[in-house]
Amino acid sequence: MTNVTPIASYLGQTHSAEQELYDYLLRAVQSHTPDELLQEFQWFLIEGRQAPTPELHQALITVLKAPGAEENFKFILNRCCHIIINRWQIHPQLQKSIPQLIDLFKTISPPTPSTPRLTRLHRQLVADFSASEQYLTLQRLALVIKGEEENKKKFTWKDGKDESVSVGQLIQRYPYLYEHCLLSENSSVENQQTVRQIQARMQRGFELDLSKYVMYQVRLAQLTRRNHSIKDAKQLIQGVQNPTLLTERELGTALKYFVGKPEQGRSYRDLSQYFLRRTAEIVSYEDFKQELFGYLISSVDQKYGRLQFNQKLYQKLQTMLPNYDQQKPNELLMMRTASQLLNFLIVESPQRPEHYVFVDMITNLGPTVTVALLLKLVLMCGKAKPHLERRFSILFSHYESQSQDGVPWLIKSLENLHIALSVHFGNADVSFLKQIM
Repeated sequence: MTNVTPIASYLGQTHSAEQELYDYLLRAVQSHTPDELLQEFQWFLIEGRQAPTPELHQALITVLKAPGAEENFKFILNRCCHIIINRWQIHPQLQKSIPQLIDLFKTISPPTPSTPRLTRLHRQLVADFSASEQYLTLQRLALVIKGEEENKKKFTWKDGKDESVSVGQLIQRYPYLYEHCLLSENSSVENQQTVRQIQARMQRGFELDLSKYVMYQVRLAQLTRRNHSIKDAKQLIQGVQNPTLLTERELGTALKYFVGKPEQGRSYRDLSQYFLRRTAEIVSYEDFKQELFGYLISSVDQKYGRLQFNQKLYQKLQTMLPNYDQQKPNELLMMRTASQLLNFLIVESPQRPEHYVFVDMITNLGPTVTVALLLKLVLMCGKAKPHLERRFSILFSHYESQSQDGVPWLIKSLENLHIALSVHFGNADVSFLKQIM
């Protein structure tokens, strides 16, 4: 007969108690209306009173008394939230309740002198959750859902007379950041699926809006070529709103770069394919880095390149992975090279958030050309695309609390990258733009 130690028995009870909470929510999210579940969730899991059943009351006590509850409770509460979110987000009529669930944590009742000790602990752990990385990702998710509910409300540079919109409030505009900004440590497979479903919906919406806008601009250009004034042309066809935060001129420039043939009469996709064909026969990684240097600086203004940029980029490449210099470059080596270059050109990590090179590039080249340079890297090595998105998510998080008009260079970069990725890796149909290029 197997002996069960007291510790193992206690851990088993704790796991069983956690599962009771999850099972309760799995049942309740199907049987309760959103209003009923929101009230029950607040009373029971946030405030620690009025448990639905005595068994659930005991399950919560077991979880709160468990060793390591101070660290683990935030993960339990996060999973409880996502059980509800995962169900609600697949039903359009229920999605509007998701931000209400997340907002419940903003009004936690403070304990009174007569509040029982265990209830005090519970509310403290809930307060700790509301200050955690897990809750921050939930708040971002709420902003995305609100943006979807409001039909992707367009934020202007001054949204209101006195109050500027923060960078964080723009998260719904950038689906390519979702996996990095809306998922946290220990996110379950179900949570990941939920975020990817929302990401796909928002991306499809943007691509459709961009396609409509481009078609509108093409029709305007065709009418003006038939001797219509721009004013008359706009009266003849229904207008389509610019789906970005760029000006009309900036968006036009971005589309010319990412859809047209900005270098040597070639598109960026053509240039990347030509580069890959040319380097396929290269026998050493050292020679590959020389070719890569030429491929990248062809996008850089010569005057700016001569100042310092070209030299810094060349030195970075020369010192990169020197142990492989005599080996034939392969896909893994190309991915490592692209990833290290993205660290150098954008930002390395949340722990080392310096991004002087990136800001200097934007200041001198502009956001469109800067993003074009980064696009060339990921077109050369598609597996580096998630790394590019991760670098931008670090910048987004770094400036999340700042007003958007305080960092216009970042917003313009995010918008340009969205267009570039939608055109080259998405399904945005902008091919008819070539008719007027």
